[in-house]
Amino acid sequence: MSFRATVESMSKIMDEMGITELDLERQFLFGVYRKHIHLSKQQGTATVAMPNFPVASESKNTNSEPTDTEKAINGYALKSPMVGVAYLAPEPGAKPFTSVGAQIKAGDTVALIEAMKTFNPIKSDKDGVVKEILVTDGQAVEFDQPIIVIE
Repeated sequence: MSFRATVESMSKIMDEMGITELDLERQFLFGVYRKHIHLSKQQGTATVAMPNFPVASESKNTNSEPTDTEKAINGYALKSPMVGVAYLAPEPGAKPFTSVGAQIKAGDTVALIEAMKTFNPIKSDKDGVVKEILVTDGQAVEFDQPIIVIE
């Protein structure tokens, strides 16, 4: 099997299993080759369904008020396609990509996420008005974490 076919096969398996990162290590006579690969999908492509497994450290909230993470989001939540650090402006001190109340169109960049020293533009996949920005500049974000709410 060729290297390209191997990578394509591994990519399909990773998509099916919801895996986004892979560490490769190969030993040669003259040393060890290590490679860390992070795959992420572009906005607007098919989404991989991730099973919801209970986390052992989760505690049940017996209060009638929901916690911050449980609050319902009214509108469309644009979610992070990867783990990284979110930036709301193209560089420090620059004007932010968007603000609450701003009209945006599909394809507009609304944030950057830095992952593995690469700045990945996060683009809106629908037209609307920015209702809420759920992250702060320089905040670490998780995969599938809501970033911006669009109405």
